[in-house]
Amino acid sequence: MKALTVKQPWADAIAHGTKRTENRTWRPPQGTGTHILIHAGAAYDPMGRFVITDWTALESWPDTRGAVVAVAELGDVHAAEDGCCSPWGQPGVYHWTFTSVTALPEPVPCGGRQKLWTPGDDVLAAVQRQLA
Repeated sequence: MKALTVKQPWADAIAHGTKRTENRTWRPPQGTGTHILIHAGAAYDPMGRFVITDWTALESWPDTRGAVVAVAELGDVHAAEDGCCSPWGQPGVYHWTFTSVTALPEPVPCGGRQKLWTPGDDVLAAVQRQLA
């Protein structure tokens, strides 16, 4: 299983909120139906406070950094079109849409990487224990 590192608060918006579209400049090598770990990166995107208008939800999310926080199924990948994937989709990129998002009860600490990456066996085992 591959992992995708996502800056906060976007990782929390996927794991605990309604964000089901991730914007990337590249297409994933895996096809739809693939399960992907959502890794909360160490960085924080301050624009999140302007885009996420439900501040009550934003304040209640855990803001975990440097850990796997959820598992999601890749539902679709497509080039951005005008008005598609609103409100999360951005123009000029690929929209990765997620289905069946499951937030982990306990984040699994680990370092992240760019692009899709393969976590260590210990991380995968810790995630699997929580999904069982």
